[in-house]
Amino acid sequence: MAKESLFLKEFETGSRNPLIYDDIEDERRPLKWVSSLLFGPTLWVISAQVAHASDTLKTNEIFEIGELFDLGIQLLYLILLLGLLGAGTYFVIRQVLVRRELDLSAKELQEQVRSGDASATGLFELGAVMLRRKFYPAATKYLLQAIEKWDGDDQDLAQVYNALGVSYIRDGKLDKGITQFETAVKLQPGYVTAWNNLGDAYEKKKDLKSALNAFEEALLFDPNNKVARPRRDALKDRVQMYKGVPVKSKER
Repeated sequence: MAKESLFLKEFETGSRNPLIYDDIEDERRPLKWVSSLLFGPTLWVISAQVAHASDTLKTNEIFEIGELFDLGIQLLYLILLLGLLGAGTYFVIRQVLVRRELDLSAKELQEQVRSGDASATGLFELGAVMLRRKFYPAATKYLLQAIEKWDGDDQDLAQVYNALGVSYIRDGKLDKGITQFETAVKLQPGYVTAWNNLGDAYEKKKDLKSALNAFEEALLFDPNNKVARPRRDALKDRVQMYKGVPVKSKER
């Protein structure tokens, strides 16, 4: 029993001997070295593949973002194009409807004139329609007939003279147009539109002082008039600039 116990003690002591443990570790070291040689390149290859895959994913993401950006720009251009086409279509349709309405009105009024039933107001309306259709000789003709036949208020007659003045101006007859505007403001002194038209006509004739006076008259009746105020201010500067310098009028 004593020998057996001694043997067990020696075995337990021997199994814990550091030298024996180191020998076992030395036997395992070649295996670790072989493992490093085998798995090292493999890990490098795997790492390279992962890095390449990551770069590919990033490139794909950038490409997809670029595609989305281009698509957004294309959609924006398409929306703008559709908007412009819609606005253009609306304008064309509106012009067609207005022209059709003017044609119908002119036809009805001309029938009244031919039948002799046209009143002074009807002649004025027909002249205004012709003016909008840019048939200036016809507009002048019917407006003159309206003036001859007029039996209403003088202030309303001022509108006929103003329309006649516009017709003359657009037909290139500047002096005749000025005469009609002057008559209109005599009949209705507060007729701002006629004052503005008179100022514009005088400016076209190079009579800057008369044009300035006309716009100032318009501002007396309508101080915030958006047509007269900037024209008056611009003419003030021009009158001061050309003060004392003779200006040749443009006669027509």
